[in-house]
Amino acid sequence: MNINEVSKKIDVSKDTLRYWERIGLLPKIERNSSGYRNYSKKDINWVFYIKVLRKAGMSIELLIDFVRSYRDNNSNPESRKELLMEQKQKLIDEINERKKTLNYLSFKIDHFKEHTLNYENEKLAYEDKSGNEREK
Repeated sequence: MNINEVSKKIDVSKDTLRYWERIGLLPKIERNSSGYRNYSKKDINWVFYIKVLRKAGMSIELLIDFVRSYRDNNSNPESRKELLMEQKQKLIDEINERKKTLNYLSFKIDHFKEHTLNYENEKLAYEDKSGNEREK
């Protein structure tokens, strides 16, 4: 599969794919006789995996270390699992914070008229105290 097809299939820009390859997140992609990248199924799986980890909030630096340890036959698989578990917890924490924000916005929307009326009443009360007569 060429870079354009992979870009569309995985929804990652061609520039991003080239960058990921250049910094070592992806293995060196085979080239055809014309010099164009020819992605294998294994390469496409790596693209998908990297994309998911980026969407989970993993930094490029951490991803580089993770991928390097993954490709290193002498590395400890438990350390990679630990890293994934930490990233999962960070994502759960972020989701919980976003839920709080969403709940707050929902409350504000659901009670919007009440808050608006309170503001208008406060404004009228202020005008009454300033000596301006309110029309009755």
